[in-house]
Amino acid sequence: MADNYLEKKYEELQARKAREQKARQIAWKKRMDAYRKKLAALQENSSPGSERPSAHGEEEHPDAGV
Repeated sequence: MADNYLEKKYEELQARKAREQKARQIAWKKRMDAYRKKLAALQENSSPGSERPSAHGEEEHPDAGV
């Protein structure tokens, strides 16, 4: 009888962890979608000249200070 009790408790624990993980993934996906929409809105509202710093014929280097 104790084995059945422990097995049931363990299964409940695993199910709870799975539900929590799924809820975390759903929440993360919602945040990421909102962030992508925000970025898209910012890119639409930005001016075309400020979007490309190399538009003046200069190459952009990651080590600009060197």
